[in-house]
Amino acid sequence: MTDVTGESGYLRATRTAYDIVAVDYERLLRDELDRKPLDRAMLAAFADVSRGPVAEVGCGPGRVTAHLRGLGVDVLGIDLSPEMVAVARRTHPGLRFEVGSMTALDLADGALGGVVAWYSTVHTPPEVLPTVFAECHRVLAPGGHMLLAFKAGDQHWHRDRAYGHEVSLDVYWMPPDDVAALMTAAGLVVDARLVREPDATERPAQGRQAFFLAHKPEGA
Repeated sequence: MTDVTGESGYLRATRTAYDIVAVDYERLLRDELDRKPLDRAMLAAFADVSRGPVAEVGCGPGRVTAHLRGLGVDVLGIDLSPEMVAVARRTHPGLRFEVGSMTALDLADGALGGVVAWYSTVHTPPEVLPTVFAECHRVLAPGGHMLLAFKAGDQHWHRDRAYGHEVSLDVYWMPPDDVAALMTAAGLVVDARLVREPDATERPAQGRQAFFLAHKPEGA
C-alpha cells in the first residue's frame, strides 16, 4: 500500500523504526563483525573482486561501510533513515553517507563497481525484491559485483520492540533458492553462496544466515 506521496508503507515504517533506534543500534552492534569470521570472509572476498566505487545500500550506522573501507574499498553508504545517516557521519567522519532508498537509487546507470546489501533487504516484502535487484543491476557496471546478506528461511515476523525501543517492523526470512531465482531474473549471476548456522553469539531463533556473491555479466 502506498500513501498520498506514492511511498510504500513498508518504507515509511522501516524509516521510522530505524530513526528511533539509530543511536542504540550503533552502540549495540558496532563490534559485531569482530565475532563473525565467516561474515568477514564474504566481505573480504567481495573486496578482492570489486573494482571501482562501491555503494553499501541500507548501510545503517556505517559499520560495514567502514569495514570495507579498511579493506581498501572505495565505498559510500546509503540509508533510508536520516537518523542512521547522521549517526554514521558522526561515527565515521572520514566516509561519505547519503540518505536514499534501494528501490530508487540516485545513481547513474552503470555507475558502480559493486553493491553491498548487508541484511538491508530483510524488511522488504518479497514482492518488492525484484525491484530492488533490478535497481542494483541498473547501477552496476558490467562486470560489477553484488554482495547480499539475508536471513535464510521461510517466515515473516512482526517486531513491536527492537534495540530497546518500541517499533513496528516486519522481518522476512527468504529461502536461498528463491532469492537466487530473483537475482537471476534481474540479470545477475550468482557466483557463490554461504549459508551458516547461528553462531555462539546469536539466538537460535535468529536462524540460518545466507550470503550471496553475484555479478553483472560483461556486455549486459
